[in-house]
Amino acid sequence: MNLKTLLARTVSIILTLAPLSTVSPAQTSAPSRTVASPVSKVWVADNGDGTYKNPIIHADYSDPDAVRVGDDFYMTASSFNAAPGLPILHSRDLVNWRLIGHVFTRQHPLDVFSKPQHGGGVWAPSIRHHKGEFYIYYPDPDFGIYLTKAKDPAGPWSEPVLVKEAKGWIDPCPLWDADGNAYLVSALAASRSGVKSILVVSRMSADGTRLLDDGIMVFDGHDKHPTLEGPKFYKRNGYYYIFAPAGGVEQGWQLVLRSKHVYGPYEAKVVLAQGKSPVNGPHQGAWIETQAGESWFIHFQDKGAYGRIVHLQPVKWVNDWPVIGVDADGDGTGEPVLTHRKPNVGATSWPVVTPPDSDEFDAAGLGLQWQWHANPSTHWAFPAPPLGFLRLFNVPLPDAHKNFWDVPNLLLQKFPAEQFTATTRVTFTPRTDDEETGLVVMGLDYAYVSVKKKPAGLFVSQTVVKDAEGGGKGQEGAQTLLKGNTFYLRVKVSKEAACQFSYSTDGSNFIPLGAPFAARKGKWIGAKIGLFAIRTGRTRETGYADIDWFRIE
Repeated sequence: MNLKTLLARTVSIILTLAPLSTVSPAQTSAPSRTVASPVSKVWVADNGDGTYKNPIIHADYSDPDAVRVGDDFYMTASSFNAAPGLPILHSRDLVNWRLIGHVFTRQHPLDVFSKPQHGGGVWAPSIRHHKGEFYIYYPDPDFGIYLTKAKDPAGPWSEPVLVKEAKGWIDPCPLWDADGNAYLVSALAASRSGVKSILVVSRMSADGTRLLDDGIMVFDGHDKHPTLEGPKFYKRNGYYYIFAPAGGVEQGWQLVLRSKHVYGPYEAKVVLAQGKSPVNGPHQGAWIETQAGESWFIHFQDKGAYGRIVHLQPVKWVNDWPVIGVDADGDGTGEPVLTHRKPNVGATSWPVVTPPDSDEFDAAGLGLQWQWHANPSTHWAFPAPPLGFLRLFNVPLPDAHKNFWDVPNLLLQKFPAEQFTATTRVTFTPRTDDEETGLVVMGLDYAYVSVKKKPAGLFVSQTVVKDAEGGGKGQEGAQTLLKGNTFYLRVKVSKEAACQFSYSTDGSNFIPLGAPFAARKGKWIGAKIGLFAIRTGRTRETGYADIDWFRIE
């Protein structure tokens, strides 16, 4: 018995497999926030000398929102159509973040999200702590605004409640006022409602489960602040504040509104913009206060194929206005910092942690980094920790599918850094011809290296698909016959998201396949990397791919 198998069997005795439900802390049982986990080999924000570098997470955690409860910080982000959805991250210092779970494993409505719904699903959520419970409000632009709650942010979370049934109502954030009144600020999406660039405040029931009116428009950004969205609601020193991004994700800025009255009128000030920094469109996120009284701002930067990566900026208050980042010319509008001292959280240091990327598939469940292209079926994959691998079954392709854009059983994760190499070891056991498994970089264009069963044996090749959303067809390169059914697939991602695929039969000598492929973002998301196992047609028993490990270096 090799060391990996021995360790895997030991782990399997300790861990129990979490039931697959619509609302769950994670794909596996929710891990303790104090348990150590492997540190990424490709991106660490903590410099180890009391400073950090941006981005604090070089991965697509779009539209982040965060809250502090005692000595702990919790973050959530958009997850769109991916399942599990609504990630929950934990930190003790705002720099080192660990993924601890997801709100749900399957997204409602279940039948709708059983198929990929690109650009739909969970848009910008907000997370708050109120009367001993965590609240997450999240919008689905096609159905309305949902609420889910939990005593522990690692889960379990409650079944989502539809607080506002409406098309195009997005980006909700609650505020419980000192007088007992509760409010919800929202934006609107023109793609569903025909309305955009305004903010609406609605009265809300004290328990946060329903809106008491249809809302009042408190700000119109059309003239100076187009594409106003993503509002976050706060109260400080007698002022109501709405932090809201404007100008679009690629070149926008961070706007702050303030008023002495919840319904306004609101003054407006741009408090963060790109300036002379290389960080484009710095906006949308969370204002956080540490235990020591320092203010910080978490926001995203749209980095194309890499997605909306997460930055941390210092904040100082001047005349009751926040100034975010560094304000070199003193005009009250800051620009992003690339490095800075770490936040004062009352402790000298906390251990370095990162969101997961590599996976040995030795745990009783999928790693938290993995997300399906749509709500999963129970027979798509089975962890086999006593054996030390993940088994992916060759699921039949959907009827009338055009390409992978329509395929739900893609097992994917976010790009974890600007440059990295992903390698996986696979043992393939097909039952019939035309069964196929591979390593894919998925987006509006996508490419993959795969091994396919044909009458003459197993053949490896690279395929590139342009304009996936528009139904683009695959262009397959030269095919090479393999000896044996265990092999290694690899993609090396360089700057500008240039991807070079290769394969190996011994794990040492890798043979390049095709020309470099330029990864593209998906719909509102970055490119993703991952695995698939498929077949054409139906059969009594399907074959499978055993994934020994997936390593990012």
